[in-house]
Amino acid sequence: MARPKSATHDLKREAILDIAAQCFASRSYPAASMNEIATACGTSKARLYHYYDSKEAILFDLMDRYTQRLLTLIAQAEAIAQRRNLTDRAALHELIRAFLQEYENSATRHVALLNDTQFLSDAPDTGLAGQSPRELILNRQRDVVAAVTRALKRAYPERLNPANQTAITMMLFGMINWTFTWLRPGGPISYVAFADEVINLLEKGLA
Repeated sequence: MARPKSATHDLKREAILDIAAQCFASRSYPAASMNEIATACGTSKARLYHYYDSKEAILFDLMDRYTQRLLTLIAQAEAIAQRRNLTDRAALHELIRAFLQEYENSATRHVALLNDTQFLSDAPDTGLAGQSPRELILNRQRDVVAAVTRALKRAYPERLNPANQTAITMMLFGMINWTFTWLRPGGPISYVAFADEVINLLEKGLA
């Protein structure tokens, strides 16, 4: 009979994922090793293998949890919009604020999602309903993009059409997805203030 997991098992996994994401962001995924991750965690490589059997397993769990988190944020923002009876534009604005707050709190996980999906296996996995780890994460990313496209279309129906909706969606993601490269805590602008700037740009342009 398998030994039941301890109550802190998942909390320990979250700590490992946070540290591994930092290693991947600073060293790059290919350069970071299980031994380095274990050392950064203050444990042995053998103990790390108790939680994850490979570096790719760490990367997949990191991305699996993070993409689920992004989809949860979308669902939560939609629920809040309904509860508060927000306009479609106000609902989109709240989603942008929620995304940027998450990006601030999960910057290194976001770096991994943008840079390291390519390193996941593309072999089908029966445990993932026949999808490969890479395919599952890419499909989640597409779901996030599709949800934001729908939010933009609801907010600006006169502006978006089949010809430009992808370009405008990618323009929005282009503004917010790379904030980890330049937006620093304690700098001249906060993530909260930057969210307001993005919203103002959508509403008014730079004119």
